[in-house]
Amino acid sequence: MEMDKTTNADPSLAVPRVVASPAARAFIAELTAEHGPLLFHQSGGCCDGSSPMCYPADGFRIGGSDVLLGTVDDVPVYIGSGQAAAWAHTQLILDVVPGRGGMFSLDNGREKRFLTRGRVFTPAEMAALAEQAGTPKAMSPDKNSEH
Repeated sequence: MEMDKTTNADPSLAVPRVVASPAARAFIAELTAEHGPLLFHQSGGCCDGSSPMCYPADGFRIGGSDVLLGTVDDVPVYIGSGQAAAWAHTQLILDVVPGRGGMFSLDNGREKRFLTRGRVFTPAEMAALAEQAGTPKAMSPDKNSEH
């Protein structure tokens, strides 16, 4: 699976914590055209397993323990702090597969859904991540989030 890291992830990050496949980027564009600005929240495993949930940007309240991993095509991707700590060694890759989306996610009812894949960072990438923001501060909650 080929990732386009220059336009696919937050350009301010040398090593992006989240990227997306071309299929995911196309699906994000489709949903954005229909619903306007979006955001993702990586589910922690409750009702919809561990699926990335896609919401209208104004339709999900970011909490004080949510962490901004980065952006994909200007769409912010958040994860709970506990999950962020568990996945700190892994780059999350948004992808699309056949199936039904999460009950409250915008991909529901479209016969395709978002899926998160993972790729373990190399030792050099882990060092770069630590240098670019200071671990664990690289994954601290977004200061602009609502509490």
